[in-house]
Amino acid sequence: MTLQQSALPIVIVATPLVASFLLPLVGWWRREAAYPVFLGALALSAGASVAAAQAVLAEGPLAYHLGGWAPPWGIAFLIDHLAALLLTLLSGMGLAVGVFSKRSVLRELPEREVPFYTVYLLLMTGVTGMVATADMFNLYVFLEIASLTSYALVSIGSGRAVVAAFRYLVLGTVGAAFYLLAVGYLYSVAGTLNMADLAEVLPALYESNAVRVGFAFFVVGMAIKMALFPVHAWLPAAYAHAPSAVSAIVAATTTKVAAYALIRVTFFVFEPRFAVELFPVTALLGVAGAVAMVLGSVLAIAQTDLKRMLAYSSVAQVGYIVLGVGMANATALTGSVLHLVNHSVMKGCLFLAAGAILYRTGCREIVQLRHLARRMPWTAAVFSVAAFSMIGLPPFGGFFSKMYLILGAIEGEQWVFLALILLSSVLALAYFANVLRYLYVPGEAPSAAGPAGGPAAGPATTASAAAAGGDESADDRGDAPAAREGVAEAPLPMLAPLLALAAAVLLLGLLNGPIVSGFLEPVLPQGLSR
Repeated sequence: MTLQQSALPIVIVATPLVASFLLPLVGWWRREAAYPVFLGALALSAGASVAAAQAVLAEGPLAYHLGGWAPPWGIAFLIDHLAALLLTLLSGMGLAVGVFSKRSVLRELPEREVPFYTVYLLLMTGVTGMVATADMFNLYVFLEIASLTSYALVSIGSGRAVVAAFRYLVLGTVGAAFYLLAVGYLYSVAGTLNMADLAEVLPALYESNAVRVGFAFFVVGMAIKMALFPVHAWLPAAYAHAPSAVSAIVAATTTKVAAYALIRVTFFVFEPRFAVELFPVTALLGVAGAVAMVLGSVLAIAQTDLKRMLAYSSVAQVGYIVLGVGMANATALTGSVLHLVNHSVMKGCLFLAAGAILYRTGCREIVQLRHLARRMPWTAAVFSVAAFSMIGLPPFGGFFSKMYLILGAIEGEQWVFLALILLSSVLALAYFANVLRYLYVPGEAPSAAGPAGGPAAGPATTASAAAAGGDESADDRGDAPAAREGVAEAPLPMLAPLLALAAAVLLLGLLNGPIVSGFLEPVLPQGLSR
């Protein structure tokens, strides 16, 4: 494989990192200047990701050696076709949620926008670094950056957010410890942590107990990080109690990069035959994924809180991704990666829609959304598009990723998995149909002020937003006549990212062929059944 030397990998990762150190100084000097710096860093990182994807498609993988030291002595960044797809996804989602976050943060986190932007940039450093790195220990470093910033962002929410963040921290630390133990075991027998070198050295060591124990630790650690059933307990409360923008970015990125790491190490650092035949972890992953699909969906049906319902839905959708890994054939793995991409966009879109509803109405209970489509038609339409994709209806992206998983189950003659994919999709229809029923069924619309003590409840909230340096008009704050009757959409800076993500959900379906042929087929690992 010929590698093209390029600075783009380091630009993608280092831009938000450098900006995160500059932002507190900028905010101390002039608080209103923090947001342009924050958004500029996200835009630059996203632009570099798009440029890297174009370069990879045209010329092949890109590499960058930190300090000019070639691996294995130095730390390398590597962007192949799969990493290029994920980096474009992550940086794009980071930018979209970043645009949305300004008004949301002023409302939910008054006077704390500069710390929020700073930690958000560090989160983006962590998740992009996990994808770009070609070193197992460096992956751990970026994993911890992403994890610590996630804990911090969740903890600044309201209500039981601190308790949810503490649970997240405890379980996340256990997952990180398992991963670090895996790194130690692999280094003890292989003498290197560069992924390319490990891929060459490990086949001769597959019978080593240290390698097998290390791989087992790695799988358990990543299962915790991606909230795979039954080690998913941190996710529902963290997503439900976090601020709106935090729920969206954490749901769209952190579990996805953990799933990416699982796929990268299982099928690219190790040979597929190791996890499929010699140490059959994929069989266990397939069962865990199938159980997660069904139980996550059942628990989602039981929820009355919109954000908590979306959180349990994420548990189910992680099951789809892991099921594709567990079936371990080329078609199923294609469906797994494609669903990873689709779910990031779909769930980010859904959480942003929930955030827009919370911003305008203060409502988060599903029954409080009755006939909200009359007042927030665009938000309701965006939610509907993402929900249809999650269910698996054509021509949206979720349909095609589920179709690849179904075809993978047929190719592998995994008829139980096939039935469970269909059952989980029916269950998804049930819990999303319940929300859509309230959105579109006539009835008493929720009050613009929201429930007592809600985020939009009266002058205290809007006054605090103004004190935070916000420039909202009366209509933006939700106390104008338009917010009390008639159409009362969220402000344009919040609505625009929603519309962009809804369009992306559709485009991921319409362009699934070029995505698979351009980004996935060139890197499908050798040794998978086809």
